[in-house]
Amino acid sequence: MMSRILLTGSTGFVGSALLKRLLEDKHEMVLAVRRPPGGCDPRATVRVIPGLAADTDWSESLSEVGVVIHSAARVHVMDETAADPLSEFRRANVEGTVALARQAAAAGVERFIFISSIKVNGEGTALGKPYTTLDTPEPLDPYGISKFEAEEALKALAAETAMEVVIIRPVLVYGPGVKANFQSMMSWMNKGVPLPFGAIRNKRSMVALDNLVDLIVICINHPAAANQIFLASDGEDLSTTELLKRTAHALRKPARLVPVPSGLLESAASVLGKRSVAQRLCGSMQVDIQHTCDTLDWKPPVSVDDALKKTADAFLARR
Repeated sequence: MMSRILLTGSTGFVGSALLKRLLEDKHEMVLAVRRPPGGCDPRATVRVIPGLAADTDWSESLSEVGVVIHSAARVHVMDETAADPLSEFRRANVEGTVALARQAAAAGVERFIFISSIKVNGEGTALGKPYTTLDTPEPLDPYGISKFEAEEALKALAAETAMEVVIIRPVLVYGPGVKANFQSMMSWMNKGVPLPFGAIRNKRSMVALDNLVDLIVICINHPAAANQIFLASDGEDLSTTELLKRTAHALRKPARLVPVPSGLLESAASVLGKRSVAQRLCGSMQVDIQHTCDTLDWKPPVSVDDALKKTADAFLARR
């Protein structure tokens, strides 16, 4: 398979870590970006595109490319401001993805790796009943729906053309530089703020950035990856309470957790209009990666504790 790779989303949390690994592995890289980044690695070729849309011309970016790794997307946001969020997500995540994929197939690209989301499966699982690749997708929010529709279009394209499609659905990704809720959690733990999460007995899957990057790299050339869907996680599920305790340990801080029953937390969150927050803190979201591991003869190379330590060390270095 040709080693020249087109990577979208190279400035994002996952994309930037993936680019670093691919350059270390001596891949010839083409980066599709909206604006030229400052200090871009001279080993990569940069192509400026206007964005993810149905009318984007990818011809220059796809020249002599053998593999496309598509990690760019309109991402899930907590405080949506668009009047019609689903239309906005579809414009970038479905129409933009399909335009890139069709042009890639026409240009002779051999494999298209699509970074999707576990939100295609749904928003949560019963405890001990993890999602698998065989489950019927049940996306609920606009982001998850758009990712599912993109997956379906890519599978149809793979059936029509010679281009192979690989779909990867990660769960929550964490690692050095992580933002949003994970960063807030580390900030609370580092400050020693008492938190009412000492008695939560859920289970949630996560995936360390290094583990996800390693899985994507494996999928570039592995023959068994062709036209497969892979769920991505660390292979070890933690309760919210366990996660907080182990994060505190990584930060070298005591875990100040008050054992408030999860039912009481959920009731209080509902009264405050924060039901979705309670779901993420108290509900379960598990995935089964046995298919991923068996098909690719792969296992996550980094343990949860090692990944948390690396994440915490990077967080502390910025303080």
